[in-house]
Amino acid sequence: MAGGLIRLTLAAVLGLAAGVWTWVRPGGAFDGPPAVEVHVLDNGFHTDLAVRRDALEARTGPLADAVRTLPPGRWVRLGWGDARFFVDQSPIHERLPDGARAFFAPGNPSVVMLDPEDVDPRRYADRRVTLALSDAAFDALAARVEGALALSDGRARLTQARPGAGARFYAGRETFSVLRLCNHWTAEVLSAGGVTIRPAASILSGQVLAAARVDSRAVRD
Repeated sequence: MAGGLIRLTLAAVLGLAAGVWTWVRPGGAFDGPPAVEVHVLDNGFHTDLAVRRDALEARTGPLADAVRTLPPGRWVRLGWGDARFFVDQSPIHERLPDGARAFFAPGNPSVVMLDPEDVDPRRYADRRVTLALSDAAFDALAARVEGALALSDGRARLTQARPGAGARFYAGRETFSVLRLCNHWTAEVLSAGGVTIRPAASILSGQVLAAARVDSRAVRD
């Protein structure tokens, strides 16, 4: 009797886990011809988005205002992460205790990264997917990025800037933990732009890239 109950419980737990892992959030439909390219970049564990700077500056609001203050660069990388670990540039082996804190402590503050660069994202051929979005889809995606910013008097609040033409980090209003990592955030931003995602599986950068790859708007290059 006890053995049967254990097997039944285990089956239920496994079924629940499989259901959560395979849960799909359909992307919305956006009308209009392809107008803006968004590049999804994966370095093997972390995902960013790369967008033409002029496409972001053409909008109104605090995100566009922040982009206009960036150092030169035709492209802007958009990323999100823990307010300490994501910003720190010291060797990774020196940051393992802080990485554990970022993963397992609840309610860690976040930052939104805006990183201007001139390098064409297409050079990252092996770990990149390019999406051709309509104006409406791109505006929804950018609005989701903007919604992650913590504003002061209607403006993004700069927390740190790397020297030279490096990334700038702005205070975020969302929290970071193992239950909500950088890849989850990237997937949510893509979902806002109409990409169908698997929320739980998006803990893995490869799953975020795969979701973009099967989108009907993915550019085959």
